Amino acid sequence: MVNGPQAWRMLALVGLAELLGMAPWFSASAVSSSIVAEYHLTTAQAAWLTMAVQGGFVAGTLVAALLNLSDLVNPRWVFGIGCFGAAAANALVTAAPSPVEAVAWRFATGTALALVYPPGMKIVAGWFSTRRGAALGILVASLTLGKAVPYLLAAITGGTWRSMMLLSSVLAAAGGLVAIITVKDGPLATAAAAFDPRAAFRVFSRRGTRLGVLGYLGHMWELYAMWTWFGVYVTAAMAARRAETAGRLGSLAAFAAIGAGAIGAGAAGFSADRRGRANVAAWAMMVSATCCALTVPAFHAPFGVLLLLAAVWGVSVVADSAQFSAIVSETTDDEYLGTALTVQTCLGFLLTMVSIRLTSAVAEWVGWQWAFLVVLPGPILGVQAT
Repeated sequence: MVNGPQAWRMLALVGLAELLGMAPWFSASAVSSSIVAEYHLTTAQAAWLTMAVQGGFVAGTLVAALLNLSDLVNPRWVFGIGCFGAAAANALVTAAPSPVEAVAWRFATGTALALVYPPGMKIVAGWFSTRRGAALGILVASLTLGKAVPYLLAAITGGTWRSMMLLSSVLAAAGGLVAIITVKDGPLATAAAAFDPRAAFRVFSRRGTRLGVLGYLGHMWELYAMWTWFGVYVTAAMAARRAETAGRLGSLAAFAAIGAGAIGAGAAGFSADRRGRANVAAWAMMVSATCCALTVPAFHAPFGVLLLLAAVWGVSVVADSAQFSAIVSETTDDEYLGTALTVQTCLGFLLTMVSIRLTSAVAEWVGWQWAFLVVLPGPILGVQAT
């Protein structure tokens, strides 16, 4: 039943699978200080621990889009296989003899995760029509929590970085089992489409879809730079005050920033179904742009203020994500919905590789107090697309 009790049960299961499956994404970033110390990495080299995942995700989504993978193969199986692949590749990072091999396995992790997020959106779209914004918002909330989990574990446990990454692999494998064994296809799910290499390019043939993608790009320019570096920003701020627990406070702030996004994504989804997706997305981006600008004066503020900034920015920075995906899902051909969503995420994550690296480069040049100003144009320009 569309939007009925069974649909909400399936959403809960897909959300659980998404939460577990995304655990490897920031598993290395959450313990980057330990990895940096062991391998004697520079800030630029450390950035590749996350950028490699972004790059692998881009490569995976590009291939999946060109092959129409989520429209030719049942997305539940694509989702499950992606979780298993990410679990294996992430676990192999712990056995890498050098940083080069570690980065290579992180790239493979991202490639596998490309088979998790877009198929998850298609599965949810198969169960929801009128409440699709809320449903996708909950899915993004689950994804956000999954990416925050490693930071929470890093903040509260004293385990080694290898045990942390292995645990995240176990969680991802569990997510794959949930997707394959318990999730069912929805009544709106379309039959397998015929292979069409042009489907990936037809995403831009409709104005509504183009604007949805452009808004998503502005959102992504800011999002992953913030998620990747906010903990480092807080650590630097606390270290400047000679705080002995600067690293742990940075991990706690990063968890708050990413985890708070679950609240923003879910609340924005329910609100967007009533007030309009474009309106909610625009307001979220204006708030996140304000928070981004406030990182300059907040650098010298007490930790409590930084934690509050983390929560508000975390809520707003991801609140628009699901709404841009919902806009794309409602303005593209149902037959190739999976391909359209994959193209959107591919372009967005390609852009994140630039913003992540650029943010760390600015930090090396002028310090972390000013680093996030480089991503401020993203939400500002994204508002224009709404």
